[in-house]
Formats: sequence, C-alpha cells, structure tokens
Amino acid sequence: MIQVLIVEDSKVITLLLTAIIQNEEDLEVIGHAGTGEEAIEMSERLNPDLITMDIRMPVMDGLTAIQHIMASKPRPIVVISSNVDDELQISFKAIDCGALAVLEKPCGFHDSEFESMRLEIINTIRAMAEVKLVKRRIPIALSQTVSHDYSKEYELVVIGCSTGGPQALKQILSALPANFPLPIIVTQHIASGFIEGLASWLNENCLLEVKTAVANEALLQGYVYLAPDNCHSMINKTVNGYEVFLSRDEAINGFRPSVTALFNSAATLCPKKSIGIILSGMGKDGAEGMQAMNEQDCLTIAQDEASSIVFGMPAAAIALNAVNEILPVELIADCLVKQTAINNHAA
Repeated sequence: MIQVLIVEDSKVITLLLTAIIQNEEDLEVIGHAGTGEEAIEMSERLNPDLITMDIRMPVMDGLTAIQHIMASKPRPIVVISSNVDDELQISFKAIDCGALAVLEKPCGFHDSEFESMRLEIINTIRAMAEVKLVKRRIPIALSQTVSHDYSKEYELVVIGCSTGGPQALKQILSALPANFPLPIIVTQHIASGFIEGLASWLNENCLLEVKTAVANEALLQGYVYLAPDNCHSMINKTVNGYEVFLSRDEAINGFRPSVTALFNSAATLCPKKSIGIILSGMGKDGAEGMQAMNEQDCLTIAQDEASSIVFGMPAAAIALNAVNEILPVELIADCLVKQTAINNHAA
C-alpha cells in the first residue's frame, strides 16, 4: 500500500485529490496538510511514501517546505500546481529543490479532461513512490556498448523523455557550450500548460536558447526546440536545412506529442546524420522510433538505469536492441560535444 500525504490549502482540491487517490486499491491518503509548516511536521510524524505538494500556501509555501523536507528526511514529492505563469516558475524551481515531477491541479469530475488527469496523477504517484532518493553509484567512464566514430558529421539531435525528463534535460543542456553546432528538438511528456514554464526554467540554466517549437520555423544551431502542447513535433527537410513540422495526427502510444513520431521523422529525413537520445520516463514511447533511427545508422543513446528517475522508456528501447550507447546522464553532454566536434571544425 502506497501511503500519500496531501499538502494543499484548498479544501476543494484536497477533497478531489483524496477521492482520486482513495479510489485506487493500492493507494491510501494518510493525512492532509494546509501549510508548509504542517507538511514538514506531518512528513516527520507520518512517514508517508509520497507527498503531493501545493506551491502557494499560507504561513510557509511549498517551495520552502520541499527544501526543509529534502534537507532532513528526503522522500518522493510530486508538485500539484496551477499552470499560471508565476506559479510555473516556482513549480520548476521545486525540481531544483528535489521534487520529482510537476502535475496540474485536477479539474472537476464532469470536465472532459478529468479522466486523463486522474490517470496521470495516479500513475505518477505509483512510479514516484518507488524512486530511491539516495543513490550511491559509481560513475561509469564509458557506455556499455561503445561505438564512437568521431569522424562522422551530424546534422541534428532529437531527444525524448517523460517523468524525470526535466531534471535530465537540465543536466544535459546546462553542460553544453554556447557554440554547440546542432539544433536540438525535444519531445517531453508534460501536463498541458507547463511547456512554456519548462522552457523558461531551462533557459535560466543553460547557454543555448530554449523555446517552444513553432510550425515551419527553421531549425538553427544554438537553439533547443520543445514540442508544444498536443502536437507531434517532427522535422521537415528543406533546401536550406531543416524546419519544424507540427501535426495533430492521432496519439502514438497514448501520447501527443509522441517521442516515436519525432524519432521516426529523424530516421526518415536525416538518416545516418542524426543523434537520438531517450531519457527517463514511464512507458515505452520512443522505443520503436529509436529502433527506426538505429536501423538508419543514426547514433542512438539511452540514459542508464542508475541515473534515471524512471527507467521505462530507456529500458524499452534497450530491449529492442535499438541503442548504440547506454550512458549515465552526467556523461551524455560530453558524448554529444565529442561526437559533434567535427561540425565545429568544419564550420
């Protein structure tokens, strides 16, 4: 049984979250806190398996509470936030403080989006409750399957991720130099309304320019393009290079945007010269797309299990033998810099 502490000052949202969680046989709400101070005290006293955390609360806000909890007795925390601009900023700062995921506050039972939001909340709680927050791992100097070819020139990087993705993206992108020679296109599964907040947060932490992708815009060196809400983000090849192609075609693996859609477009339109990276995430979206890239002699990289918050997506790609290299997240940026060094020399 996964025991959950709900931290939320709104009685309506508290009741809604309680109903969602208590309806599952393997989940149990063991307490409600209305302020950050109460959250700290109840976390110590009740020892929950997971905490859902509001951001804006009286007396002490959620960000401060997360800092205290993670500094004393760490436990999995999922932020449940509104997607308004100012709260978005604080929500992603909560990830820096140790929160594992950010979800949108659920709507009412009769809203058309309620079922999808309910499923996202319970699936995230189940996955995050299993995360071991204190990991003692020895950094791996090389990938499990090394096939470096530093003489090869690449043209773009595509990245797919879900739960745990924002943390991995920050670690990778913040380690890339301002003159990184390739455009980077990212599909991150995230609650609707949060992609702009993710872009803003990443911009504060890296030298590259991070933005939400716009249909038909050229893909340029020095930019990172995030798939927008409810659109598959893919590439088109033009006489001058590559551009963004957005599609509202049916969901793939239950997702729109889908990582597989992005990877398939790279395999088709940029064979041999694209790099595919699959990061932490639940499920198997991206595995088949990575297989397509691998079959087209693209370089394919998966985040390793030890550094993944959730190993589902990388594991699915590895199971298909679609991965050239398996790397801890802290080595992926270095790998990208080395693999694209020839691009900078050519420029």
